[in-house]
Amino acid sequence: MDTSVVLAHLLAEDKVPPEKMWAEILVSSRLLEYETWNRIHALDLGKSHADTVRQAIGRIGLLELVSPVLVRVLEPFPIPLRTLDALHLATIVFLQEHGQDTKLASYDERMLKAARKLRIPIYPL
Repeated sequence: MDTSVVLAHLLAEDKVPPEKMWAEILVSSRLLEYETWNRIHALDLGKSHADTVRQAIGRIGLLELVSPVLVRVLEPFPIPLRTLDALHLATIVFLQEHGQDTKLASYDERMLKAARKLRIPIYPL
Protein backbone atom coordinates (compact mmCIF):
# COMPACT_ATOMS: atom_id res chain seq x y z
CA MET A 1 0.00 0.00 0.00
CA ASP A 2 1.17 3.46 -0.90
CA THR A 3 0.74 6.49 1.36
CA SER A 4 -1.60 8.11 -1.17
CA VAL A 5 -4.25 5.53 -0.29
CA VAL A 6 -4.00 6.08 3.46
CA LEU A 7 -4.12 9.85 3.04
CA ALA A 8 -7.15 9.58 0.74
CA HIS A 9 -8.87 7.52 3.45
CA LEU A 10 -7.90 9.89 6.27
CA LEU A 11 -8.59 13.14 4.46
CA ALA A 12 -11.77 12.08 2.62
CA GLU A 13 -10.37 13.08 -0.75
CA ASP A 14 -12.17 12.69 -4.07
CA LYS A 15 -10.79 9.18 -4.42
CA VAL A 16 -11.36 7.00 -1.36
CA PRO A 17 -10.28 3.35 -1.08
CA PRO A 18 -13.07 0.79 -0.78
CA GLU A 19 -14.00 -0.10 2.78
CA LYS A 20 -13.53 -3.83 2.01
CA MET A 21 -9.82 -3.19 1.46
CA TRP A 22 -9.34 -2.54 5.19
CA ALA A 23 -10.45 -6.12 5.96
CA GLU A 24 -7.62 -7.54 3.83
CA ILE A 25 -4.02 -8.19 4.82
CA LEU A 26 -2.27 -4.87 4.22
CA VAL A 27 1.49 -4.36 4.06
CA SER A 28 3.68 -1.38 3.33
CA SER A 29 7.11 0.01 3.90
CA ARG A 30 7.65 1.74 7.25
CA LEU A 31 7.84 4.86 5.08
CA LEU A 32 4.05 4.92 4.99
CA GLU A 33 3.98 5.79 8.69
CA TYR A 34 6.52 8.59 8.30
CA GLU A 35 4.93 10.03 5.17
CA THR A 36 1.44 9.93 6.66
CA TRP A 37 2.38 11.68 9.89
CA ASN A 38 4.48 14.22 8.01
CA ARG A 39 1.52 15.16 5.80
CA ILE A 40 -0.94 15.21 8.71
CA HIS A 41 1.34 17.55 10.66
CA ALA A 42 1.96 19.72 7.59
CA LEU A 43 -1.82 20.21 7.37
CA ASP A 44 -1.94 20.96 11.12
CA LEU A 45 -4.25 18.00 11.69
CA GLY A 46 -2.16 16.18 14.30
CA LYS A 47 -4.55 16.80 17.18
CA SER A 48 -7.81 16.27 15.33
CA HIS A 49 -6.71 13.19 13.34
CA ALA A 50 -4.22 11.46 15.68
CA ASP A 51 -6.50 8.60 16.75
CA THR A 52 -7.71 7.97 13.21
CA VAL A 53 -4.14 8.00 11.88
CA ARG A 54 -2.98 5.53 14.53
CA GLN A 55 -5.97 3.28 13.81
CA ALA A 56 -5.35 3.29 10.04
CA ILE A 57 -1.62 2.67 10.36
CA GLY A 58 -2.29 -0.03 12.96
CA ARG A 59 -4.16 -2.05 10.32
CA ILE A 60 -1.08 -2.19 8.11
CA GLY A 61 1.91 -4.46 8.57
CA LEU A 62 4.97 -2.26 8.20
CA LEU A 63 8.15 -3.67 6.70
CA GLU A 64 11.37 -2.09 7.91
CA LEU A 65 13.76 -0.73 5.33
CA VAL A 66 16.01 -3.76 5.32
CA SER A 67 19.26 -3.86 3.39
CA PRO A 68 17.93 -5.75 0.32
CA VAL A 69 15.21 -3.11 -0.14
CA LEU A 70 17.73 -0.29 0.10
CA VAL A 71 20.09 -2.06 -2.32
CA ARG A 72 17.26 -2.44 -4.87
CA VAL A 73 16.70 1.33 -4.85
CA LEU A 74 20.28 1.76 -6.09
CA GLU A 75 19.34 -0.07 -9.28
CA PRO A 76 17.47 1.63 -12.12
CA PHE A 77 13.69 1.56 -12.35
CA PRO A 78 11.84 1.43 -15.68
CA ILE A 79 10.84 5.10 -15.36
CA PRO A 80 12.19 7.98 -13.26
CA LEU A 81 10.79 7.87 -9.72
CA ARG A 82 10.94 10.00 -6.63
CA THR A 83 13.11 8.41 -3.95
CA LEU A 84 10.29 7.51 -1.56
CA ASP A 85 8.25 5.98 -4.38
CA ALA A 86 11.26 3.90 -5.38
CA LEU A 87 11.57 2.70 -1.78
CA HIS A 88 7.90 1.64 -1.76
CA LEU A 89 8.30 -0.25 -5.03
CA ALA A 90 11.55 -1.84 -3.85
CA THR A 91 9.63 -3.08 -0.80
CA ILE A 92 7.09 -4.80 -3.06
CA VAL A 93 9.86 -6.32 -5.18
CA PHE A 94 11.48 -7.62 -1.97
CA LEU A 95 8.20 -9.19 -0.83
CA GLN A 96 7.64 -10.80 -4.23
CA GLU A 97 11.17 -12.20 -4.25
CA HIS A 98 10.32 -13.83 -0.93
CA GLY A 99 7.22 -15.55 -2.30
CA GLN A 100 4.59 -13.07 -1.14
CA ASP A 101 1.56 -12.50 -3.35
CA THR A 102 1.35 -8.71 -3.52
CA LYS A 103 -0.59 -5.98 -5.30
CA LEU A 104 0.12 -2.29 -5.26
CA ALA A 105 -2.64 -0.03 -3.96
CA SER A 106 -1.86 3.54 -5.01
CA TYR A 107 -3.41 6.66 -6.48
CA ASP A 108 -0.02 7.86 -7.73
CA GLU A 109 -0.04 7.47 -11.52
CA ARG A 110 3.75 7.53 -11.85
CA MET A 111 4.12 4.77 -9.27
CA LEU A 112 1.38 2.73 -10.94
CA LYS A 113 3.09 3.10 -14.32
CA ALA A 114 6.40 1.89 -12.87
CA ALA A 115 4.67 -1.00 -11.12
CA ARG A 116 3.07 -2.13 -14.36
CA LYS A 117 6.45 -2.06 -16.10
CA LEU A 118 7.85 -4.16 -13.23
CA ARG A 119 4.92 -6.56 -13.64
CA ILE A 120 3.62 -5.77 -10.16
CA PRO A 121 -0.13 -6.40 -10.02
CA ILE A 122 -2.31 -3.40 -9.22
CA TYR A 123 -5.00 -3.45 -6.53
CA PRO A 124 -8.26 -2.13 -8.03
CA LEU A 125 -9.24 1.06 -6.24
